[in-house]
Amino acid sequence: TSTTSPLPRRPPRSIAASVPSKASTATTVPFLTITLCPMSRRLLSLAIRKPSATSANCRVESFGPAMCPGSGSESSRKVVAGRSSTPADAKGLLKSAIRDNNPVVFLENEILYGKTGEVPSLDEFLIPIGKARIARAGRDVTLVSFSIGMTYALAAAAELAQEGIDAEVIDLRTLRPMDVPAIVESVKKPHRCVAIEEGWPQCGVTADIAARVQEEAFDWLDAPVLRVTGKDVPMPYAANLEKLALPSVAEVVAAAKAVLYR
Repeated sequence: TSTTSPLPRRPPRSIAASVPSKASTATTVPFLTITLCPMSRRLLSLAIRKPSATSANCRVESFGPAMCPGSGSESSRKVVAGRSSTPADAKGLLKSAIRDNNPVVFLENEILYGKTGEVPSLDEFLIPIGKARIARAGRDVTLVSFSIGMTYALAAAAELAQEGIDAEVIDLRTLRPMDVPAIVESVKKPHRCVAIEEGWPQCGVTADIAARVQEEAFDWLDAPVLRVTGKDVPMPYAANLEKLALPSVAEVVAAAKAVLYR
């Protein structure tokens, strides 16, 4: 038998946490206090291609809007699709996230790291969080996406233009708060909408887009809102199967024609 006396137990720590900061916002629920601090965290929303289901699936809905804590107001937690369709957006959004007095989850798609483009040399080049942009103006159908999904949307819009279909492309930039008014105003012109993302269809960002549009612009719609997403399967390792599991430009074009009844 061991004669060693047991180590003294430390008193249990309180789970109530507080950070003294003028910019902090406290959220209180029974037995728990969460203090929201001005902090930005960069996270990958998608890793490199071909690492199978361990890292290749787009997980925006997993640790983004669904899991980000808040105190009940939209201004208390923010989720930015940081690696947007342009390097300029990436710079402006990151600088805005750093300066924001709320917790900001800055999602980056690693595949877009190699994308090049013009970036303003201004030190104070900021893009406001929560404001979408019109990446391409159009009048026949609205395509809504974010991050790497913009590559499919813009390529599909170019292909549709060759067939005489003028698509408007909306880059959300920010997922929380989502610029729903910008989407609604765009949908009011063509009365048709297609939402695109690489994530799974269930609990995805495009599901929220479709719900918001049909709640706030139902009377303006001439067709149901369609979604183009990744397939509802774990990401395969084989390159040919991985390609089939991801959305494609052809699927976006087909969805746009479907809402136009063509």
